[in-house]
Amino acid sequence: MKNFLTIRDCTTQELLELLELSAGLKKLYKNDKRDLCLTGKTLALLFEKASLRTRVSFQVAMHDLGGITVYLKPDDIGIIGQREPAKDMARVFSRYVHGIVARTYAHETLNELAHWASVPVINALSDLSHPCQAMADMQTAIECFGKINGLKLAYIGDGNNVARSLAFACAKLGMKCVVASPRGYELDAETIAAANAIHPGSAEQIRDPKQAVKGADIIYTDTWVSMGQEAEKEKRIKDFQGYQVNGELLALAPKTAKVMHCLPAYRGYEITDEVCESKQSVIFDEAENRLHFQRALLKKLIGGK
Repeated sequence: MKNFLTIRDCTTQELLELLELSAGLKKLYKNDKRDLCLTGKTLALLFEKASLRTRVSFQVAMHDLGGITVYLKPDDIGIIGQREPAKDMARVFSRYVHGIVARTYAHETLNELAHWASVPVINALSDLSHPCQAMADMQTAIECFGKINGLKLAYIGDGNNVARSLAFACAKLGMKCVVASPRGYELDAETIAAANAIHPGSAEQIRDPKQAVKGADIIYTDTWVSMGQEAEKEKRIKDFQGYQVNGELLALAPKTAKVMHCLPAYRGYEITDEVCESKQSVIFDEAENRLHFQRALLKKLIGGK
């Protein structure tokens, strides 16, 4: 692995090694020990979009491993490729730092950064993919169920970058991913086909959320209105009626099912406060695992382990 841009690019073995490394580092740090493998290393955070969990977790992860970060906020860099070509930024930063984490609108920006950079490039979110989130979700699933192979994940809502990353993670790791979306918001057919080419029957797009949660081990949702879609808010709220993860929907799933959300959660829209705060919710375990997985990713890509 040189970069981490999409889960689709990774082998199953690479993903399993990252999950194992993440679990080991989590145990290490929970026992107040440290792995300072990145002492003297610097990580650039290039963010076109605002961020809470992604920024903090990467900064803390790098600090925990002995390195430092340089954060460039949206006002500093603008839209990459408009103020300055991505290929120029990639080559400049390659001479300053040991890795680049980029949170962008267009996924092509990440591809261009990775093409021109001589240091690892990590996708901290793009319109196509959110691989760090999906891998933290996989780690949480393992912690909840003691395994990952054979689990069923029901994703309720917009077939967006998170849904796409989850579909590929499930395909690579032996899980079933059922996506329930209203008409016009489905996960794209190419992703469904590609996931099923990796593991036949692993991905399915349906309309009915009630059908999706039957037999599900994990019930997952995300905001109906992502960054950049604010002008569509009223239409989206109307279109997603019936797709809320609430007590009624949760009652149709096994009692052992866990609820996940990548956050931020807009309570009263895609999920209710009752479900967020229920015993079945592992939303904050999931958020914590962003830190642990990103430690493992940085160690693997920059530390060479």
